[in-house]
Amino acid sequence: MAIQQNPFRIAVVGGGIGGLCAALSLHYHSSKIAPGAVAIDVYEQAPEYKEIGAGLGIGINAAKLLHRIGVGEAVNNISGHRNGVWITFRRYDTGAEILTVPVNDREAIRQSPVHRAEFLSLLVDAVKSRGAATLHVNKRCVELKEVGNAVELRFEDGTTAEANLVVGCDGIHSVIRGQFRSDNPKYSGRIAYRGLVPIRHLESWWPFQTYSASWLGPDKHFLVFPISRNTILNIVAFVTAEDDETKESWSVTGTRAEVAEAFASFEPTVRKTISFMNENPTKWVLNDRDLLDQWVYGNGKIVLMGDAAHAMLPHQGAGAGQAIEDGYILGRAISEYLATTTTSNGRRDNDEELRKWTQLYQDVRLPRAQKAQETARQAGLVYEMQTTEMQGKSYEECLPLVRESLKDRMQWIWTGDIDAEYEEKKSRAGL
Repeated sequence: MAIQQNPFRIAVVGGGIGGLCAALSLHYHSSKIAPGAVAIDVYEQAPEYKEIGAGLGIGINAAKLLHRIGVGEAVNNISGHRNGVWITFRRYDTGAEILTVPVNDREAIRQSPVHRAEFLSLLVDAVKSRGAATLHVNKRCVELKEVGNAVELRFEDGTTAEANLVVGCDGIHSVIRGQFRSDNPKYSGRIAYRGLVPIRHLESWWPFQTYSASWLGPDKHFLVFPISRNTILNIVAFVTAEDDETKESWSVTGTRAEVAEAFASFEPTVRKTISFMNENPTKWVLNDRDLLDQWVYGNGKIVLMGDAAHAMLPHQGAGAGQAIEDGYILGRAISEYLATTTTSNGRRDNDEELRKWTQLYQDVRLPRAQKAQETARQAGLVYEMQTTEMQGKSYEECLPLVRESLKDRMQWIWTGDIDAEYEEKKSRAGL
């Protein structure tokens, strides 16, 4: 195969977790083609690479990919440990067990609950140490324009840049998506309070073998899991509420007193944990979005990924993992596109070929991501006894239905083989 002379230019719009994982995956896969096969620029609108928020869960499916691109061990070093339990579901009123879902977290590739800021910092360091991408700040992309075989990016500061491929990974309020599709968020009926508590405050009285637990009650549930090497407990307290006018933002806050009042009927472990939260936990309105049936635009030169493509409710902790899968599969598709179209002078004359490979990315990822969106909605209803079959039933009558729904809910996510899915879809497309 001829060596590429001119790098394929990729612009990743959005420097969050999804965008940086995409940059690392694109660099990892393209490096197998030839050194310097791609030139990646990441454009972050904020003045620094920084995550707002608390914890997130990285499932086994995503952890496997992080190990494959060479950051898995570093992720293990910052993660919490669930002590063999993905989560233990408890009664809200007594704390008695409803169902405990085990997980093998003694292996190198394991469930990894992490602090968002620590994970992002790790990814930034990996990008820099590998020279995987050029990182830009204060670059808010406001418009894309096709220019021949390239795309021009226009930024709020008046500057422009060009790329052969633009990856829109600019989050739930994506400007890139907004250029092609209208965003119609719908209030899901729930708000969530988020906070962090040092685990040292809990160690002497915590009643369970794991710090990964969720108390399920009618119209409310209270979730905790450990992050930061089991030094911090991440808390997310979900409350069903009437139409909420709270802005959809990580920066809006409530009060600890609000949380205590909302969960006053929950058992003492929950109430005592709330007493250690800070005075002003973040207050996060949970909006839901319609499934997006198209992620590829500009004749294949513009793609969406992560929350820009498939923002989902947090009830299965799968959003970050799905974004990581996006970046990995996009990296595979672009590297194979380059391998099959690069000529001796570095030209890729048939722009239609790029569309085929980015369409392959969509064909592989869209069904799986949409299933994650739909099942996350369902999980939220199960946790708070709101499904159609639970309506009108007592709490005791709902519990067997809850157990049945939750016992195997995550297996399809954790055990999915996206490399096999990629190969099957590639063969079907004749690529």
